[in-house]
Amino acid sequence: MSRFGGAGGGTKTPAGLVALALGGFGIGLTEFLIAGLLPQVASSFAVTEAAAGRLISGYALSVAVGAMALTAATARLPRKQVLAGLVALFVVGNLLCAVAPDYEVMLLGRIVAALCHGSFFGIGSLVARGLVAPERKSRAVAVMFAGLTVANVLGVPFGALVGERWGWRAAFWSVTAIGVLALAGILALVPPDPGETRSATATTGGLWAQLRAFRSWQVWLTLTATALGYGGMFGAFTYIAYTFTEVGGFSSADVAWLLMVYGTGLVVGNIVGGRAADRDRDRALVLALLGLAVTLAAFGLLAHSAVASVVLVFLMGVFGFAGVPGMITRVTDHAHGAALAASANVSASNIGNALGAWLGGLALTAGLGYTAPLHVGAGITLIAFVVMAVAARLARTPARRHENLRFDQRRRPRRDWRRHDGRSPHQ
Repeated sequence: MSRFGGAGGGTKTPAGLVALALGGFGIGLTEFLIAGLLPQVASSFAVTEAAAGRLISGYALSVAVGAMALTAATARLPRKQVLAGLVALFVVGNLLCAVAPDYEVMLLGRIVAALCHGSFFGIGSLVARGLVAPERKSRAVAVMFAGLTVANVLGVPFGALVGERWGWRAAFWSVTAIGVLALAGILALVPPDPGETRSATATTGGLWAQLRAFRSWQVWLTLTATALGYGGMFGAFTYIAYTFTEVGGFSSADVAWLLMVYGTGLVVGNIVGGRAADRDRDRALVLALLGLAVTLAAFGLLAHSAVASVVLVFLMGVFGFAGVPGMITRVTDHAHGAALAASANVSASNIGNALGAWLGGLALTAGLGYTAPLHVGAGITLIAFVVMAVAARLARTPARRHENLRFDQRRRPRRDWRRHDGRSPHQ
């Protein structure tokens, strides 16, 4: 198997990366498809719309908790085995949803399935970058996240289509089958100890070693930029349907294809962002956040124009996801390969999602109009841009370049100041 741009010069995508992308697709699908199935699920279990909505919010909370908890608990285990275990957990969760006799079991299945989400993308990103040459690590992460971005495009319409034709349980049976295929692919195609993973496991295996990575200012700056960047995008995206219908003049039926335009932008941004990060990562991240801030601000001003809305929601997706591969590789580089830091990046993005949605909701409650979430998102993203610019500048400053080593390097033995003959050099 040729490495993806490795020493052999091949550019073929490693089969292990395809297996990881399939796992990402399945996980993304189960996250998004529920939105198109909520009315059927609520009717089936005779629960209110608010209770059905907890199948989404409960999933998000479980992602944030599971990302850190499971990564910490499996810190000393081989990463291939951990990934296989996480996908197995995903299969069990979706199987519970498919056969759930009542609402409580359905909610339990959603929580179980979500537990693997953050750890899979955190640990999987480290395995993915270990499958390729170092100069293509961000592109490898982008390939793995391609499954998630495609699921974002197809998740809601897939759930709605399958649910309408065969019932909502069929959608979860389908996702369960995808999980089984991903599990088989990981077991068969992902090498047991690829590239960078070998050295990373040796140096960051224990929980305390993983926690030491968080003594780096660069890790915290990257996590902050991730949370704020996601917060800005999702602060606007959460209420984008209202912006389309109440400001842009679109009908409710138009929202579905407009969201597909946004999802297509995510796919494009993931690919472009991965390539740009491999050339100049910090510059790519700074430009992605600046581009997102400008896009959201322009969207807030031009939302009344149908043409501008279509173009800007696409660019919102492009800039919104262009920074994801680079943020993942940046935090893991400054954390010296600590899987806990990679999973923390996923948790940070979910915290940012909740923060952005909350602030956007406050703007609507204050009566500032349906373009207010876009302006709020632009402001949050602008702060993320400043944080990332500061982090990039500190990383380039010679006096700060080795700051991580000061925090994370192992204790070295004191040097003997005496000469080999036992006398002081001043004698």
